[in-house]
Amino acid sequence: MIGRFAPSPTGRMHLGNLFAALLSWLDTKSQDGLWLLRHEDIDPQRSRPEYALQIEDDLAWLGLYPDSTPVYQSRRCHIYEAALQQLISSGLVYTCTCRRADLLAVGAPHASDGRPIYGGRCRPASLPTPLQPPQERHSLRLAVEQGEVVEFIDGVFGPQHFSLAQECGDFIVRRADGAWAYQLAVVADDADMGITTVVRGCDLLPSAAQQIYIYRLLGLTPPEFVHIPLLCNPAGQRLSKRDASLDLAALRSRYSPQGLCGLLASLAGLLHKPEPISPKELLPLYHRPSPQHQLQIDLHI
Repeated sequence: MIGRFAPSPTGRMHLGNLFAALLSWLDTKSQDGLWLLRHEDIDPQRSRPEYALQIEDDLAWLGLYPDSTPVYQSRRCHIYEAALQQLISSGLVYTCTCRRADLLAVGAPHASDGRPIYGGRCRPASLPTPLQPPQERHSLRLAVEQGEVVEFIDGVFGPQHFSLAQECGDFIVRRADGAWAYQLAVVADDADMGITTVVRGCDLLPSAAQQIYIYRLLGLTPPEFVHIPLLCNPAGQRLSKRDASLDLAALRSRYSPQGLCGLLASLAGLLHKPEPISPKELLPLYHRPSPQHQLQIDLHI
């Protein structure tokens, strides 16, 4: 059993990030597994080393310590290049000069972002086909064949069925500026790191289907996916780094580590009400959350 927490160091963590980290740690440690930390810093425009160090400090403050030296995606480009070349050899990767979605491809595609399904303007007339780079600036896109279905059992939401062509379409694996797209990088990393269980927010549930598709093409075994509820404000919007009132700077000034851990545990249904507790003390109480998409929380708690 090897689990991981994979934040993007683009700002201070908020309460939702810490909720995911705690449940990932509990899920792993309740099975006597190893828990790893990976900084997903492949977006050169937003990622900062100081944010990564702050994430590590915030996790340690709560009592969550990775079992190995943290991994940085920005130092693992050779792994992504090898995976890309294998996909190219399948004949399903093609060049795309469309720009709109290209800028979004690096970040994890949350369901609430409402990204459009690619219309296929640059898709070759027939596939598979050798990669033919054009002269102009281009990204690389992975074709999804009609009828391609991905089925898997999520550790919280149960059986899942995705028709990729209808629900996501062809998607980018490398951006026009050379940055690696999230879907390719996360698969290559999880496979290389031996990750067996991925615990993360349920807004990434559709991404599991895209990632399993890549796992298939690479001849790799996907991990178990466990998608947990999102912490949302009273309007039903998922928490983001823009909600400064719930970032770790504010929370650490108002809570002890045990107090905040107890709050998160109560939100997860592990405690009947918030009360001070440490992550280690939660281990005997841990169970995976019920299949609900949102847990609302007062932004001024």
